[in-house]
Amino acid sequence: MKVFKFGGASVKDPSAVKNVSQILALFNGQKITVVVSAMGKTTNSLELIVDALWNREEAKYNELIDERLQFHLSILNGLFSEKHYSIYKKVEDIFEQLKQKFHLPVSENYDYEYDQIVSLGEVLSSLIVTAFLKEEGHLVDWADSRKLIRTNNLYREGNVEWAKTEELIHSRFEPLFKDSNIVITQGFLGHTSEGFTTTLGREGSDYTAGIFAYCSNAESVTIWKDVPGMLNADPKWFDNTVKLDSISFKEAIELSYYGATVIHPKTIKPLQNKGIPLYVKSFIDPNADGTVIQESMENDHLIPSFIFKMNQILLSITPKDFSFIVEENLSDIFHRLATINAKINLMQNSALSFSIALDKDKIDIQKLLNLFQDSFNVKYNENLELVTIRHFDQATIDRVTEGKEIVVEQKTKQTVRFLMRDLDK
Repeated sequence: MKVFKFGGASVKDPSAVKNVSQILALFNGQKITVVVSAMGKTTNSLELIVDALWNREEAKYNELIDERLQFHLSILNGLFSEKHYSIYKKVEDIFEQLKQKFHLPVSENYDYEYDQIVSLGEVLSSLIVTAFLKEEGHLVDWADSRKLIRTNNLYREGNVEWAKTEELIHSRFEPLFKDSNIVITQGFLGHTSEGFTTTLGREGSDYTAGIFAYCSNAESVTIWKDVPGMLNADPKWFDNTVKLDSISFKEAIELSYYGATVIHPKTIKPLQNKGIPLYVKSFIDPNADGTVIQESMENDHLIPSFIFKMNQILLSITPKDFSFIVEENLSDIFHRLATINAKINLMQNSALSFSIALDKDKIDIQKLLNLFQDSFNVKYNENLELVTIRHFDQATIDRVTEGKEIVVEQKTKQTVRFLMRDLDK
């Protein structure tokens, strides 16, 4: 059995959904688990709906729901010739229930409400794709990952309970292949032991593919993207990118850890544990080779890879009592950061200060300053960019740092990292 993952861009409109069907037809007769994301920018829209619910803005809440309903109906109209198909009612019922939710009691836990609403994007997408594939003649079934992937109660960042998840996939999911070649399920979703929906973190559909592959001992995983494979840099920030034909699990983990966005960071480890290869291929040119991620490290060093993180903020944290930065201070600092779910992109310490780089758009700077004001002094610099170069040479360093002021530099045998700003800022 193979596992395929199709992201939001690959199911964003009727022609994209039709393309998914055409890709699956290339694998006629094979057993395939298909993990789908929400269509287009639906997750962003559902996040706005959560905020409208939380802020008790009923008119805005209903307006946003109507807009999302019309978006999904327009996709249905582009896929089906008549409106008598039951999929129309399924989609309309989901949005009607979402409207009624405004008049029900709201939890005091924002993250709980977030997961119950935002998860609907994947549910809608998977139902629509399943209905269309059936119409196209594929032997297909639908599975609810909200009943298959067991997590703890950490909403928006659910941690997988692997033993229970493996048991559920064996008992409830794998039997569906008896009468079907393709089973469609949702990325990003899980459930607690009480049956409440959780999500696995933003962009977590790749991770879902890894979970299903691990638990069902899949032959391979393929992530279908709008790029020809895994590139050595994001073309948004870098000219003349090069496709990486083959890299190791270890290299892919390093790249995703430093911020490469092609693959979700948690995806790779379960595949590595069972030696399941991961392919990154183009849904625009499905017959092209793409990139394979596997055990061998022999090609890792051949091409330097660049990861850019823009709009960084550097915080320097100093104890008010002028004590040294030692384990006790660091433990206190990390604990405080964990309370606001702050994600550190780079860290460095001296005798008296501890510095961290964060994504500015993912933190509330005032909240962060208030968090430390009792025991620490905090200074910060804005408008920084963080670049990580794997398998660097001097030419690549010169190319990246030209016209930049380097604020922080870290270098190991295989990796160099620069936190820097434009010289004219």
